[in-house]
Amino acid sequence: MKKACKICKKILRGRTDKIFCSVGCKNYYHTHLRKASNRAAQQIDEYLKRNHGILLELIGKNKTQIKIYRTRLEQKKFRFKYHTHFHINSKGKMFHYVYDIAWMEFSDDEILIVKKR
Repeated sequence: MKKACKICKKILRGRTDKIFCSVGCKNYYHTHLRKASNRAAQQIDEYLKRNHGILLELIGKNKTQIKIYRTRLEQKKFRFKYHTHFHINSKGKMFHYVYDIAWMEFSDDEILIVKKR
């Protein structure tokens, strides 16, 4: 069975593990793959920066923690799905971090926001 190029669909000649017919097709494939990956990373980074800004605005400069209603975050278009990392404390509560600020679901309708010192 003869294999075809991933880009231009020409029949491949030579090695059996060949994927592209030319350097041009290979470059085209990897350039477009990299662009798609970069676009996705930029969009996620924008979401993270926006979430951080929302949390920073709510907690203010001088406070280290604050309890607010979930609807307040939802009104500001906070995206709960996007965070940089999480931590589970000794009581089993999960803190979701966005860089240096964490949030935790305190109850069904309350969120605790904590700024790391």
